[in-house]
Amino acid sequence: MIENKIDILTLSLDEIKNILVKNGEKAFRAKQIYEWLWKKPVTGFEGMTNISKDLRTLLDDNFIIQSVKVEDLQVSKDKTIKIAFKLFDGALVEGVLIPSENRATACISSQVGCNLGCEFCATGKMGLTRNLSVGEIYHQIVEIVKLADDKYNLSLTNIVLMGMGEPLLNYDNVLKSMEMVSSEQGLAMSPQRITLSTVGLPRMIKKLADDHVKFNLAVSLHSANDKKRSEFMPVNKRNSLSELRDSLVYFNEKTNQRITFEYLLMEGINDSLKDAQEFAEYCKSFPVKINIIEYNSTSDKRFKKSPNDSFNEFVTFMKSKNLVVNVRRSRGMDIDAACGQLAGKKK
Repeated sequence: MIENKIDILTLSLDEIKNILVKNGEKAFRAKQIYEWLWKKPVTGFEGMTNISKDLRTLLDDNFIIQSVKVEDLQVSKDKTIKIAFKLFDGALVEGVLIPSENRATACISSQVGCNLGCEFCATGKMGLTRNLSVGEIYHQIVEIVKLADDKYNLSLTNIVLMGMGEPLLNYDNVLKSMEMVSSEQGLAMSPQRITLSTVGLPRMIKKLADDHVKFNLAVSLHSANDKKRSEFMPVNKRNSLSELRDSLVYFNEKTNQRITFEYLLMEGINDSLKDAQEFAEYCKSFPVKINIIEYNSTSDKRFKKSPNDSFNEFVTFMKSKNLVVNVRRSRGMDIDAACGQLAGKKK
């Protein structure tokens, strides 16, 4: 709420309809407004060209549309684009457009900063300022859709909630925004094109299962050894690998979905054959897909990219266990847009 105005993106179609009727407006106008908010999303009521000026004034006097503004763009030599989004309160979050020959992926943020403190992640060093609203999450995607078309003549094919923040700690706003992304009333993207990435919060993963989500779940694992994982991912001290495994078994049973594991290979930290053996053992409880990711340097020099030999040995071992393994090479490293590098550096 800003200046006693309500964020209209928090209201349902029926709630908008009731407000209009109470103000002497026709109920059918609600559907027109809802379409402007979600299907052809505008950032201001003046853009709702098929409703009267008086109704637009009524909306403007009582409501806001909490969207985002593109504050800055950086283009990588590999065509990845990092976007700094400015929010209503002046805070910044970052998103990334990752293009390839025939697809475009939007990596978006769910929080301003993050309070989970993963040692290898630049965002984790920022602390948490606040959660993003439904509109701020949704409009990152809207802006990246425009950018993909304008810059590369590509349609957006995939969305990953892998930017700044832990999506499961902004649960309601994340689920509402993804519901509208996949709704026919919104962007009508298949939920199978959406992936939510989490550090692994067992209670919230079970809640996702109970809510019968249709999008994909990815877990940033990075080690299958409790002691080791706790050293660089403090969240593991309160949510053990055993608890996490139980929640993933539950999620798989409820949704019948394969779990994706993300694993950053870091020199001398988690890239030995023993690490690979522990990881392969951990994967036995449910069907998995594994993304092995190149580490991208941050200001913390304790963490380095795994050497090619160690990297290849690790990948070869995992594949030898008949696991589905993909290698994710870094994109946008030269503009700090790669995995783990987002930190809202533009102030």
